[in-house]
Amino acid sequence: MSSTAPASAAPAAPSLPSLPPMLERLRAQPKLPMIIGAAALVTAAAAFTLWNRGPDYKVLYTNVSDRDGGAIIASLQQMNVPYKFAEGGGAILIAGDKVPEVRLKLAAQGLPKAGGVGFELMDNQKFGTSQFAEQVNYQRALEGELARSIESVGTVESARVHLALPKPSLFVREQKKPSASVVLTLQRGRSIDEGQVSAIVHMISSSVPELDPKSVTVVDQRGNLLSAANSGARGLDVSQLKYVQEIEQGYIRRIEAILQPIVGANNVRAQVAADVDFSVMEHTDEKYRPNQEPGKAAMRSQQSSESLQQGGVPPGGVPGALSNQPPVNPSAPITTAPKPGTPGAPTAPGAANGAPASVATAAVATGPASSRKDVTTNYELDRSIRHVQQGAGGIKRLSVAVVVNYKDATDAAGKTSPRALTPVEIEQIRNLAREAMGFSQDRGDSLNVVNSAFADDNREPATADVPFWRDRENLDLGKSIGLYLLLAFLATFAWFAVLRPLLRKHLAPPPAPVPPVASAPDEAAVEEPTLPQEPTISAEESLRQREAARQKADMEYAHQLADQDPKLVATLIQHWMNAHDQ
Repeated sequence: MSSTAPASAAPAAPSLPSLPPMLERLRAQPKLPMIIGAAALVTAAAAFTLWNRGPDYKVLYTNVSDRDGGAIIASLQQMNVPYKFAEGGGAILIAGDKVPEVRLKLAAQGLPKAGGVGFELMDNQKFGTSQFAEQVNYQRALEGELARSIESVGTVESARVHLALPKPSLFVREQKKPSASVVLTLQRGRSIDEGQVSAIVHMISSSVPELDPKSVTVVDQRGNLLSAANSGARGLDVSQLKYVQEIEQGYIRRIEAILQPIVGANNVRAQVAADVDFSVMEHTDEKYRPNQEPGKAAMRSQQSSESLQQGGVPPGGVPGALSNQPPVNPSAPITTAPKPGTPGAPTAPGAANGAPASVATAAVATGPASSRKDVTTNYELDRSIRHVQQGAGGIKRLSVAVVVNYKDATDAAGKTSPRALTPVEIEQIRNLAREAMGFSQDRGDSLNVVNSAFADDNREPATADVPFWRDRENLDLGKSIGLYLLLAFLATFAWFAVLRPLLRKHLAPPPAPVPPVASAPDEAAVEEPTLPQEPTISAEESLRQREAARQKADMEYAHQLADQDPKLVATLIQHWMNAHDQ
């Protein structure tokens, strides 16, 4: 130990003289420490400035919803990307060099889900915004609000709405109707039915003025057209088809319910084909009829006109000078004329016609007269106006088919066999079906009742008795028992012929260890001293000594074998323990 101490101390001696030259060099150049300190100070100031400045933050997303904002922040924290919010929390900022990479990673996660904006876009309107910009912002806000409403449906993950809003025109011929298109991204493993699609279409058409539901197109993320049923291209939409099916199923249930108590629950089948009219009709007619009963007609208006003209003697005579001269002044007679009707009394003109004498005298005195009377009467005409509006969904025609199974009949021997129904029973079933379906001959309904044995009847046909060894069920049972016996025989053969010999071979105890040859001299050495002993030592004592010597030799051999092959010894001990347990 004392010899190693000088050896360990020897290498440390050369390092001590290296320090004084460095100190001497620094003492020789006093400006060198100042230069080193100034450089370290400048480096520290630059590092502090760069650390305090941080990265150049740029906008990652703006105007995101609270749900999307929380999901984006959680993803940024998982990616260890530093972020901060703009003033007011309207935008999320990250390092400018990481914006494209982070956007791609977030897009792979489906973020942000709701990229559209709603009417909050109108809250930050700037002064002096043009009318075109206001219209565009309004359209964007309306599209965003509709997309949010559609995303509230459980099966829709995200939605995009595109509106085509034409400019209003003063001319009616140039006015165009708006239209809309919707792209739906459905939840994974979910589907949307046509009823929900119809609801989305009507919601959009109700939110946009003058938007016809037929002008709304709905497409899923796979490009499948979902609004085909609402366009009317296939004639009937899903609601109409469902209505027809409900009508048919209702008639089927009514017919089977009234016939099952008679023929049995599984012995009647009915099918109904309904022709339903979904057209909406409006009919207006106006009829005019003549007055059937004279004197009872209603008078609308009556106009009466009467004229009377009296004058002097009309011009007459032979044309010439005398006829053109004015008449002489007349002179009235002084005598009184006799009463009319007395003999010799002159008859005035018109008296022969039964006219009063005064009138005749006046006519003679004043000359001819003319009178005219016109009466116009307008009566009301019979007029009937009928306005009929027929709603959709009326049944035009019903076609019903009913199949009735044979009826079980028991003969005198007690055997049951199916038999056909009698004409009276079939007519009874036909009458019940007519009443259940509301049969109408004027409507053109048809009903067909057929009595036949059902092909899928589970009842056993009446057959002759067969021996048990020919019965199909007994044959199948025998095959199953034979298969199980064969499997049991094969398993027994495999156990006794293959598996049991292999187990005996691998689990057989190893042969008893043979004592080494070197132990023979020991026995001789043990036995030799006994030979010259006195005959007083018994044979039992000699055998015990031999056994002790053999056990000692076996123990030495076991120790040697355990050192050489421990695995074999462990197997032997396990075999002994198993044999002891048995």
